Amino acid sequence: MSMSPKQKVYQGVLEEIRNYIESEDLRPGDKLPSERELSDKLQAGRSSVREALRAMELIGVVETRHGGGTFLSKYRPYQTVKLLSTFILNQSTESELVMVKYLLEKEVAKLVSHSIDESKIEQLQEIVNQPEISMKEKHYQFFSFLFELTDNQLFSRIWGLIDDYSKQFTVQYSEVFYQKLIQLLSLQDNKSIEDLFEKEMY
Repeated sequence: MSMSPKQKVYQGVLEEIRNYIESEDLRPGDKLPSERELSDKLQAGRSSVREALRAMELIGVVETRHGGGTFLSKYRPYQTVKLLSTFILNQSTESELVMVKYLLEKEVAKLVSHSIDESKIEQLQEIVNQPEISMKEKHYQFFSFLFELTDNQLFSRIWGLIDDYSKQFTVQYSEVFYQKLIQLLSLQDNKSIEDLFEKEMY
């Protein structure tokens, strides 16, 4: 699904503001240029700049002080990454999101299989054995745990964004799937893990 010209401008403005914050080495409490100054610097319309700043304020990147201007709050680069990622996800179809989520979950299982130990296997089993939580929550806890084991924050964050965005329509795996996956993880059998996901997906 292609983006409209307005959407492309909005995304570009967000990215340019992020670049400006980093290139100027701004810190929490530092003041950002006015909308007009940013519009001139970024060669973008003031309405697009205003929209981007409002979006950044919603996630706590900046704060507006009445009569004082816009100031950097508790900025971290991943915050604008999150905002941009959510914008990109909004342009994706349901089938695209489900497929990417499936591929990420399959790869994380294969990635951790050769380093997972018995105590981690037991923790996964405890997650699956919780009778009081829904399957969606069980699924989230199960794969959150696997992604944490990779020590790769970007990998985990990408999955988390997609999972959060697609919760309203994503169909999870069958109940028996998780037990089978735990068994294959304990055996460090990546070929069978691949086969398990393929059967579940198709």
